[in-house]
Amino acid sequence: MDQSDLPKSRSQLKRESKTLQDMGEQLATLTKDELRPLALPDSLVSALDELRSLRKHEARRRQAQFVGKLMRDLDPEPIRDFLDRRGRAKAEQDAAFHDLERLRERLLDGEDAPLDDFFDAHPQADRQHLRQLVRNARKEQDAGKAPKSSKALFRALRDARQS
Repeated sequence: MDQSDLPKSRSQLKRESKTLQDMGEQLATLTKDELRPLALPDSLVSALDELRSLRKHEARRRQAQFVGKLMRDLDPEPIRDFLDRRGRAKAEQDAAFHDLERLRERLLDGEDAPLDDFFDAHPQADRQHLRQLVRNARKEQDAGKAPKSSKALFRALRDARQS
């Protein structure tokens, strides 16, 4: 007798159900436009909308179970792949954001070499504008003023990196 011929244990069924519920919870954090590539059934989309709107713990738990039940009829692999890709893309965006924050902090601490490295990597960047923003942000920081130029510097660095 082969392992695949044996029925699944009750524990295994519960683990699979919990996995589907967790995936449903992740799907509920997405908008309808973000869910569109998955081509989910209308019943699941409306159940996800309902889950999104619930605030009480027990009601959310019951709705998550219902979403998990609806997901049993679907192949979970495309959904899992979709969520994994989104998670990796989010992690990459977060890392890029933190890199820019560190660059800005180094520039505000008086280092100029990181800006030269940035210009080497992004030759299309407006050098004069960025250098002016660095000067203004340093002055603001030294004077203890609100970080208006520091925020503008971050936005300009982000825009230059994206173009």
